[in-house]
Amino acid sequence: MRTVLVTGGAGYIGSHAAKALSLAGYRVVVFDNLIAGHREAVKYGELVVGDITDGAAVADALARHEVSAVMHFAAYLDVGESVREPVKYYRNNVVGALSVLEAMAARSVTQFVFSSTCATYGDPIELPIDENHPQRPINSYGETKLTVERALPHFARAHGLRSVALRYFNAAGADPDGDIGEDHAPEIHLIPRAIEAATGGRGLQVFGNDYPTPDGTCLRDYIHVTDLADAHVRALERLDTSSQPLAYNLGTGVPLSVRQVIDAVEQVTGRNVLWTLAQRRPGDPAALYARADKARTELGWVPRVSDIKSIVATAWKWHQAHPKGYRAP
Repeated sequence: MRTVLVTGGAGYIGSHAAKALSLAGYRVVVFDNLIAGHREAVKYGELVVGDITDGAAVADALARHEVSAVMHFAAYLDVGESVREPVKYYRNNVVGALSVLEAMAARSVTQFVFSSTCATYGDPIELPIDENHPQRPINSYGETKLTVERALPHFARAHGLRSVALRYFNAAGADPDGDIGEDHAPEIHLIPRAIEAATGGRGLQVFGNDYPTPDGTCLRDYIHVTDLADAHVRALERLDTSSQPLAYNLGTGVPLSVRQVIDAVEQVTGRNVLWTLAQRRPGDPAALYARADKARTELGWVPRVSDIKSIVATAWKWHQAHPKGYRAP
């Protein structure tokens, strides 16, 4: 049984990937500092509490657990915050990732699946976006992810690293079984924020309605979190037969506006979503949606939960069972 170290595995996407790995027969070790992750989310694998910027701690985890591959999710991800606090993002997302890669090189761990993002593309010059689209980030979140991507070929030449960068679009939804889900503090993603607004919590802000889109709000590509997790397992298996750095887009290819998502939340919950209009956020492109043919062809990956109401329904199920997230009611 191969052991995979999942950095950031107590977080949203990382916890779902840990479950997918466990179900696929891998032994999982979660490495997380629990600043943004949740101990209660580690249901599939052993938890090691540590920080990715602590290279000695990472190296110790790799050695003690005889790790053969790493899935790296441990990163800050708030685009707006990255514009305001770039040092925070470079220190964790770049320095932290390099610390993990350095520890891997020292232990001769050569398989690395990297959680990247469509934010590396910046403002699209054509849509849908494929993997050959120029990568010109417009915020430091995207820039930090691209910096790590650009380091991977150098680690391949120097240390024999085999890597896959998965550039996913908007992660959404929750595990259909209902045992893990999305719980950020503060919550920044549209669907859980809209559910919160529909259930008497904070009202939702819509950032801009004057974009060049059909209803004036941003268009995004929403991909279910369990489909993302499945792609990570497939990407890891792909590394068994490829020595070149690989990159794949993960998305449905279906652009949906903020207003369309709000409508879907209202239909699924049967409640009104209270929202107000706010100014555009710096670093937000008008539209981002994927061409993911490469992942379908090379990984055999096909999104199984692609309808927005089905995605919202899994998030709603999680919220109903966990109205305060992982915290006890």
